[in-house]
Amino acid sequence: MKNTGTKYKVALGLLALTALSQPAMAGKANDTLNVAFGSEIETLENYKATSREALSVARVLYDGLVSKDFKTGQFVPELAESYKFLSDTQMEFKIRKGVKFHNGANLIVDDVVFTLNLVSRPDFGARYAIAVNWIDKAEKLDDDTVRLTMKAPYPLALEMLAGNLPIYSKAYYEKVGAQGMATKPVGTGPYKLVELTPGVGVKLERFADYYKGGQKENPQIKTLNFRVLPERNTQYAELLGGNIDWIWRVPKDDVARLSTRPNVTVQSTPIMRFDYIAMDPNVPNSPLADVRVRKAINHAINRKEIRNAFKGESSPIINSACNPVQFGCETNVTSYDFDPQKAKALLKEAGHEKGFRLSMVISPDGVAVAEAVKANLAAIGIDLTINNLQYAAGVEQWRNHKQDLYSADWGSYGIGDVALSTGAFFAGTGDDVVNDREIVPLVTEASNIIDPERRKALYSKSLKLIADKAYWVPLWVWNMNTAMSKDLDLSINPDEFIPFYDAQWK
Repeated sequence: MKNTGTKYKVALGLLALTALSQPAMAGKANDTLNVAFGSEIETLENYKATSREALSVARVLYDGLVSKDFKTGQFVPELAESYKFLSDTQMEFKIRKGVKFHNGANLIVDDVVFTLNLVSRPDFGARYAIAVNWIDKAEKLDDDTVRLTMKAPYPLALEMLAGNLPIYSKAYYEKVGAQGMATKPVGTGPYKLVELTPGVGVKLERFADYYKGGQKENPQIKTLNFRVLPERNTQYAELLGGNIDWIWRVPKDDVARLSTRPNVTVQSTPIMRFDYIAMDPNVPNSPLADVRVRKAINHAINRKEIRNAFKGESSPIINSACNPVQFGCETNVTSYDFDPQKAKALLKEAGHEKGFRLSMVISPDGVAVAEAVKANLAAIGIDLTINNLQYAAGVEQWRNHKQDLYSADWGSYGIGDVALSTGAFFAGTGDDVVNDREIVPLVTEASNIIDPERRKALYSKSLKLIADKAYWVPLWVWNMNTAMSKDLDLSINPDEFIPFYDAQWK
């Protein structure tokens, strides 16, 4: 869990200095959107990238068969002008005519077949195997049509095809390989690479031959200039001085300060990521085996007060083991209000009136929230030991039932379906420490069928059971804070990707 409320503070001297500067409009004046990222863009080869920064840049360099319209939740054609399901395991795509790669070559069906078969091979080593390991094969039916066969019914097929599976040029990839795509990529996206300086930045220009159709057509800004500026204060100084037009991941404590600046607009947008505390009822001799104890813990934690302190009031409190924007996230579930007296009564009823000890594993960034939770639990007689561990060590202990509680955040890979939230933690897999025999069959079936109404019903029942049995303390949805020039119009999507192709000057 990443709590930034106390981690970053703007230097007052820096703000006082930049307050004297007049806001420049270099970006708008020369039609260049200047973006600052805190992390390096490690590669431009989409299937080898891991960071949101690199993957966001990839989404303007490349296109996939379909994309997702976040306003409607529907999947719309991109490189495929149409698609249809032939069965629970087969889809058919009609490939759009007139699409060009950045090197002038025409997109053909062979490029689609080559890409899908290449990236789904185990030996290809896609960084996010979950995006490709469901594909059995892609076949060319004719010069316009591709048939995609799944290994088994996979309800997330369209989610993965939308943004996560860009199409490469067969001829170009066979010539330059993965290394060539990493440094001199050729895609079909609305922007093409102009300059790449490792560790410094990436410059893209609008692709003049970009096709009509799809969500990315008609990008308004000519040039996108991505700069790597690791220091937060440097980003603020550049933004306030007019040299940077857009930054993100602004800590809560800095939002109010930046909001007062006349040349800056600050946005706070809910995203897919959320915080939660999971409980393991299967730790040997743990009091958490008793549902009354788990309910007591839920009642003891003042979620709103902690949220307000470390995330801000704009981060919605959640009651389900999922994000409400995800498909299948049932929100009409049992909720637990902050009530220490009720918590004490439940502990007394369970035979723990004198209290007991529990342990909780957290990430290095989760200390502040964990300390607040520790104080809440101490008020009802629970002595919480906080174990601050690196991710790999923490997960290993959690999966092996060596910790009672686990405080974490989860982004569902940016996928708007509870198969990657509820389905990730309650399907009887290695991350399911509960392994509830009533819940596992429901979640497993829902994650392996196509019928959306049946899936909704199964997830609804499972999420209600998870809440009734109080296996989690759901906390809140994350908000992504962005700051930008007052002359810029750009909003982040719930999947934590930035649609730079939608950016425009006011």
